[in-house]
Amino acid sequence: MIMQSNYAQSGYKITNTFHIAGNGWWDYLAVHGNKLYVSHGSQVNILDKNTGDSLGIIKGTNGVHGIAFDEAQGKGYTSNGQLNNVFVFDIETGKIIDSIATGKNPDAIMYEPYIKKIITCNGQSNDLTVIDPLAGKTVNTILLPGKPETAISNHTGKLFVNIEDKNEIAVVDLQKMKVEKTFSLQNGEEPTGLAYDYETKKLFAGCDKLLVVIDAVSGNVIDKIIIGEGCDGVAFDYSTKTIFTANGASGTMTVIKEQSAGKFSVVENVSTKQGARTITIDESTHTLYLPTADFSKSKTANQRPAIIPGSSQVLVVTR
Repeated sequence: MIMQSNYAQSGYKITNTFHIAGNGWWDYLAVHGNKLYVSHGSQVNILDKNTGDSLGIIKGTNGVHGIAFDEAQGKGYTSNGQLNNVFVFDIETGKIIDSIATGKNPDAIMYEPYIKKIITCNGQSNDLTVIDPLAGKTVNTILLPGKPETAISNHTGKLFVNIEDKNEIAVVDLQKMKVEKTFSLQNGEEPTGLAYDYETKKLFAGCDKLLVVIDAVSGNVIDKIIIGEGCDGVAFDYSTKTIFTANGASGTMTVIKEQSAGKFSVVENVSTKQGARTITIDESTHTLYLPTADFSKSKTANQRPAIIPGSSQVLVVTR
């Protein structure tokens, strides 16, 4: 059932804009400690998460999509889509210390705490690369039924992977290292962002103009909520039980709450900017970050709007 309501304003708004050096497109961004890491074309910009001041740049990460961290080892990882590899860097200094081959076009990347491994979603080889941070090498490749977009763990041995071209979620058994089943998203198309409520065991899949809520145990669709257009990222605030979708084509951030058991409603569509399609949340401060840029009216060869040079930025959204 699709529900949309006229609840009071959420209180979320853009409270700051961090301007970042360099040009090129962006994808995921991540908070670690006092630092905000922003994927940005052929580099990762490292910012002070509070002030936006530049703390460094990790260069040569061609086609970078995401950043992940192994806290115990003091290491960070970048998924470099054009290089078909992962760079390992020292969290303290930002210096690259190793590179590890992956499948084709590694996209989303994560540290999975149950098996203590780094995992990349490889968009062109339709598989996952599993990296042992201690050994510094790939230890498994998990075949998938289609193109993976992003993944999230339940921290107890299951990994949920959005399969963008099949409109489904693959459930991976991390002990057996294989897909055990898939969940249909019904009319939820091109799933991208994915979040998970560890308490209620609900998955939140950002699809084309729709957020699909799924029971992570049964695979049943619980609810469907209309969101903005061009969603590529979903964030979840565990303490307030609030879901956020970044809608780059609409230039909005949809704020969603569970209003009653299994029934979710839109609280507000907060104005952001065109291109702000990915999102991350700092769980310690509840601050949301969305990267984008300013655009000209011309188009690039692949029909994307052309970025105005020097206009790359991160929108800071707070309540």
